[in-house]
Formats: sequence, C-alpha cells, structure tokens
Amino acid sequence: MESILAQALGQDASQLAAAEKRDLLGRLLGRLAHEVRNPLSSLDIHVQLLEEDLGSLAPQMREQLTPRLEIIHGELHRLEGIVERFLRLAGPAGVDLEPVEMRKILNHVCELLRPEAAARDIEISSQVEDSLPRVMADPVRLTQALLNVVINAIQAVDRKGRVEVSAGVTDGQVSVAVSDNGPGIPPEKLASIFDPYFTTKTEGSGLGLWIAQQIVTAHGGSLQARNRASGGAVVTMQLPLRTTDEHGVAAQPG
Repeated sequence: MESILAQALGQDASQLAAAEKRDLLGRLLGRLAHEVRNPLSSLDIHVQLLEEDLGSLAPQMREQLTPRLEIIHGELHRLEGIVERFLRLAGPAGVDLEPVEMRKILNHVCELLRPEAAARDIEISSQVEDSLPRVMADPVRLTQALLNVVINAIQAVDRKGRVEVSAGVTDGQVSVAVSDNGPGIPPEKLASIFDPYFTTKTEGSGLGLWIAQQIVTAHGGSLQARNRASGGAVVTMQLPLRTTDEHGVAAQPG
C-alpha cells in the first residue's frame, strides 16, 4: 500500500497511521473510478442511442451490427462493474463531493441530448434560476443521473413533443424537475417506476430511473415521479443544500 500511495501522492506514506493510509487509498481509488466512469457514461449513452437507430436500417444491416453492439454494450457494463467495485473500496457512499454549479450540468445534459431529441422532433428547453447556489455533489454521477432522467422523458413522448428541465431552490433544497408532455404514467404503476428493470416503454432497459435514484439517494436527496394535471409526467430530483462536505471543502456561492 505504501508504494501505491507514494507513487500516486508523491510522498512517503510509511509514516502514516493505518487509518490515514486507508483514507488516502480510498480517496485515490474513488478519484480513479470517477475519472474512468466519466467517459464510460458517455459511451454507454451513445451505444444505447445507436441501438435505437438500428430500427431504421435494413434487416441485413441490423443483423450484422446488432451482435457487435451487444459485445460493446456488454464490455461497457463489465467495466462499469469494475468501477463499482473500486467505488465500494473507496467508501460506502460511492460519491466524491465537491462544489458543483447545477446550471452547467443541466446545460451540458440538455446540449448532449438535443441532437437525439431533434431527430425525434422533440424540443428540449431549460429554465434555471439565476441565483441557484452551488451544491455539494459528485459531478460525474449527478450528470449520469440527470442524463438517465432526461432520456426517460425523451423516450416517453411522441414525435413533436416537448421536454422541459427547470431548477430552483425549494424548502432549503435544490429542486430539479424534468417534465414531458407524453401520455403520463399509469397511476397503478407510479409506485413501481423506480424499480429495477421496470419500464412502461418499448425501448430502454428499465434501469435508467433506478440507477438515477441510487445516485440521488447517495447524495442524501430524493427522486419522485408524478403525473401532471395538464398531461404528461414530471420527475423531480431534490438535493440538500450543504455548505461543506465531509472533508471540509467550502461551497462558495454560484
């Protein structure tokens, strides 16, 4: 362990107490896992989008490309499993908190998914309060959660639909709402929407919202879904406002 820490941190770790070594190694493993997970999340999203695009190809081309995409998808999930094991070693929460500007993350998510939405004639709009403060969050995992929620909304609406992303502060929490004008969620299935492998759509694995909920819960927040009176559904993510994380990093005003 000493040699690993010495190479990674550029210091002699032999004089550190056992608890300090475990803490340093845990933080190192967590940072490594997050650096790997960032491109993995993006690759996984685009493989899913490519799988959906196969439906518009000729049957012969679909038969040729489907096995290759399945291999890529499987290997990505295998790598995700390795990253998860690193995160479990890094700490029980599996999140690396730092001051995060929600506006930047929300804009990034909307821009990333706008081409896919445009291909379906779906408009994505965002509305974020100017005074929205920074939150203590893991930017990689929070981005993944928001991507999953917005993708779920895109898949829920018909062509020429609309997805709206809004954020503000409510009751001492940062609240992010992703709403759509689709058919909504059958009332009898609302209680199951965050269960793994549960889906009301013909596309998707049924894991997106479940993964998003796990990430939000690790942040001490909550994820809820309801139907709108005007039609469609809204998924609301609430994150606690913290001034410092467990390591004492101050969150400056945005």
